[in-house]
Order: sequence, then structure tokens, then C-alpha cells
Amino acid sequence: MDISVCIVNLNAKKHLINCIRSIPKAVRPHSYEIIVADNHSSDGSGPYILKNFPFVHLLSNNRNIGYTTAMNRVLSMSRGDYKVILNPDTVLMPNSITLLVNFLKQNNTIGIVGPKVVNDDGTFQRSCRRGIARPVAVFSYFFGMAKMFPNNKNFTEYHLNHLDENELSEVGGVSGSCMIVRNEVIKEVGLLDERYFAYQEDSDYCIRAKEKGWGVYYNPESVVKHSGGKGGANSVPFQAIFEWHRSYFRYYFKHFSDDYSMVFNCFYSMIMLGKLIFAIGIHFIKR
Repeated sequence: MDISVCIVNLNAKKHLINCIRSIPKAVRPHSYEIIVADNHSSDGSGPYILKNFPFVHLLSNNRNIGYTTAMNRVLSMSRGDYKVILNPDTVLMPNSITLLVNFLKQNNTIGIVGPKVVNDDGTFQRSCRRGIARPVAVFSYFFGMAKMFPNNKNFTEYHLNHLDENELSEVGGVSGSCMIVRNEVIKEVGLLDERYFAYQEDSDYCIRAKEKGWGVYYNPESVVKHSGGKGGANSVPFQAIFEWHRSYFRYYFKHFSDDYSMVFNCFYSMIMLGKLIFAIGIHFIKR
């Protein structure tokens, strides 16, 4: 088996249908399998897949076990030499996965690659390529300095705004909305860290791969459309807000806290807690 397309779904039936339909033209002429883990969706996703896509391997969870745990279950049963970690609200352009797989085949030291991801209107989705989210990068992004100084790489490390979106680049990380991982990387690095319920598991994994000597690349020759926020997090907004902030907290203390003083770590924690409270407040006001 050449390619395993691995998807975790939560209440995104309408988008998942389009995603699955786009896969054959994206992977040809490679052999492939599609595995979907459904996290107890309430929109009928599971029965619909069973009825209309019998070639899809469906794992039906009896509760929402989290994105990362569900994805690990899919990865564990997948057989492909190349694992496509894919969101259900994506549409793959023709040959998009083939281009990335061929790129990996030609570059044996590269372990992970991500495509150019665009929004529904065709605009660039900056989160598809990332630097290393150290505190300066995070604060520059949160406080708007990356927008104020888009060509200054001292402030743009979070989304690498200073790089041309149409240039092949080695990066700190790529987005789990669509990323391809060699099976050899998974054998050496292991699976995703399930302490992340959702969010930042992709950035964490890219760091772990780089620490083992694998290259992580952004390749804009391949294009994928990503609606974003359809189903999944959008169907459980309060939990999504909480898990998003908790993932940043965990990510920082796992990878960077030892490089800073206890005082700064406390300061960082207070900033993230304040941002969480602010985000929850805005959510309730909008409701």
C-alpha cells in the first residue's frame, strides 16, 4: 500500500463527502486506502459513510475521544508507506497528494511535507506553514506585530509571513489540516502525543521529527482547499476554545519552559490564562 489517507471526523458530514470524493484524483496512480475515525458525530456521518462509501474503513467511537487519540487509532491500523493526515473539511486538488509523495520519494531525509493550503475563496491560509512557536513568535502574532512588520522575520516566525507563499521552504512545522508523514518517521518518532486532546499536536510532532534529524518542508506546488471550522471544533465551541489554549500551555511547557526562568514561565502562564478568559468572554457575548 502506497498511501493511507487518515481522517478524524466530528459532525462534518457535508464537508467529509466532498473530501472523500476528491481523494482518488489526488492520489492517482498510487494504491491507497481511506480510513475515517468518527468521534460519535450527531449528524449521521457514520451511517452515511457506511452506506455511500463502502470502500472507506470506518472506526466508530462511542464518544468524542479527542482528535489526537482518534488519529492515532487510524495511524496504527493504516498500512501505507506514506500517511496523509487530513481534515474532513478539505478538498484535495487533482494530483496534490501525488506531488507530495513524489517529493518525499526524491528526498530521503525529508520526513514530513505539507501543501499550500487555501481558503474557499482561494486566499492563502497562513497557518499551513509555521516556524517554531517560541514566546517571541507567539506574542508577536497575538499582539499584531507580525501584521505591522510582515517582512521582518524577527516578528513573523509564527506564520513565516516573510517567506514567499509560492516558494518551497524548510519550515518549523506544517498544518495537520493536510500533512504527509513517512512511515519510517512514525516508526522512529512514534505516534502523536495524546496529551493534546486537539490542537498543536501537529506542531509538536514536527518538532519531534526535526529533533530526530528529519526535514519538514512546505511545498506550494501542491494545493489543498480547507474550509476550516466546519464541524469538529465549530460543533463544540466552548470545548474547542478551552482545548486550544490548553494545547498552547502544554506545548510551551513541554518544549521551551526549561529555557526560561520560573518568573517568565509564570508570566507566560498568566498571559495564556488571561487570553483564555478573554476568548470565553467573547464567545458568550457573541452567543
